[in-house]
Amino acid sequence: MIFYFTGTGNSLHAAKTISDAQNEKLLSFPEEFDKAGNSFTYELRDNELLGFVFPVYAWAPPKMVLDFVEKMRITGGKPFVFSICTCGGEEGNTTQLLQKALETKGIILNSAMAVKMPSNYVVGSDVDSKPAEWDLLREADVKLRWFNNVLTKRQSGVFRLIPGTMAALKTAVVNPLFNRYAINTKKFYTTDACNKCGICEKHCPVHTIKIKEKPEWGIACTQCLSCINRCPVQAIQYGKGTVKRGRYTHPDL
Repeated sequence: MIFYFTGTGNSLHAAKTISDAQNEKLLSFPEEFDKAGNSFTYELRDNELLGFVFPVYAWAPPKMVLDFVEKMRITGGKPFVFSICTCGGEEGNTTQLLQKALETKGIILNSAMAVKMPSNYVVGSDVDSKPAEWDLLREADVKLRWFNNVLTKRQSGVFRLIPGTMAALKTAVVNPLFNRYAINTKKFYTTDACNKCGICEKHCPVHTIKIKEKPEWGIACTQCLSCINRCPVQAIQYGKGTVKRGRYTHPDL
């Protein structure tokens, strides 16, 4: 059983790569939250894979991921637990945060990996060049194949992480500021290029976008930037910074 969260496809690709190889069921964090009356209780067998795959947001897991772990309850046997976080550069102490959250539920993280992939955070900087993007994707697939072998053998204690510089400071200080001040919808808007296709509304993980005369944003947001990056006519912007920047989605999308 593999839970995943994705904005523009990197983490979905990673989760699906492992799921296909291991013949494990894929479950989306947002879809689990959407289920009416969900008890967040999951039964697993001894040594069955229990995976968490998600992007890094400001050197920490997305709040939705940590909220899910807080709610979840595992019954049955003792699973083999792993995580994969995808990032555009460094993960900070992302894996450590997840590890601590799992431990409060009595769940031990057996092995984990961070994978550098093309960045989608066009609010902060432009996307990678196409050659750089393809190099990152190829390198990521090599790492995913290697980690899949780790999972097949059920090897515990394998942690291939990318903490980067000042990891503790970034995760402990910058991430809370990001969650408090950066995650908002006030700067989202659409240009006249919008054709009301509805893709942004369909793929918003927190259902904050509603198509009326044009897309309108509510208050809830994860800052996944799925709406900006998936828009086929590049009509969605966030302030002035994204106007001249490219867009990124994983080729699998």
